[in-house]
Amino acid sequence: MKDDNFFERVYEVVRLIPPGRVTSYGAIAAYLGTKGSSRMVGYAMQACGKANPPVPAHRVVNRQGLLTAKFHFGGNLMEQLLESEGVKVIDDQVQDFKTLFWDPSIELAL
Repeated sequence: MKDDNFFERVYEVVRLIPPGRVTSYGAIAAYLGTKGSSRMVGYAMQACGKANPPVPAHRVVNRQGLLTAKFHFGGNLMEQLLESEGVKVIDDQVQDFKTLFWDPSIELAL
């Protein structure tokens, strides 16, 4: 990671999540070496609306696959974005979460 700004480092990771996959706030925090700062990752997701290039924040869910940030998207937009990528969501829960989970510590290992 080249940027020293925590939010920008989070955005760099989130931009790497492939369409149709999801990760968690905690997985991003652990990858960045700040395990325990999943709440700060959440704050970064809340603030990413004007980030350029865009950040696919809809691909970041809680550790159980719940769309806990959906109210930040307004209505069902988070669910719609995920479903447009082939991710099935029922009652605000990603289905097949373990299968779709993208762990940056594994996926981005050197």
